Amino acid sequence: MKILKNSFYILNVVLIIFYLYPGSIFGCFIYNDCGVQPQLTGDFGNTISSNHVYVFIVISMLGFIAYSEKKNFLKIVFYLFLISVFLELAHIIVPERGFEIKDVAGNVLGVVVSLAIYLILKLRKKNE
Repeated sequence: MKILKNSFYILNVVLIIFYLYPGSIFGCFIYNDCGVQPQLTGDFGNTISSNHVYVFIVISMLGFIAYSEKKNFLKIVFYLFLISVFLELAHIIVPERGFEIKDVAGNVLGVVVSLAIYLILKLRKKNE
């Protein structure tokens, strides 16, 4: 369990760096242009950022698994929702970044999807 928690901590630091970097780190390396953000898939309509959904599914699942004990589970759920909103709000003050509601929606949807998957799997395991 310790390796999962350490992986979660490291992934959070990486996430924060990528969110607060003024520009796109991936764009710098892939396109040699820090102003271009690579897109894994098209957004879900014009309302939800797919990249943000994918990132928050990964980080949330890792957090839910690492902190599955009952006393910390609600704390990690709260933390993930909080950071999903806070990091996007930080784009208001980070140069070369901009706040977008579709990014917040993607972040929150990623947490919700992960939470639903985790709870369904946990329920299925309990019923076996």
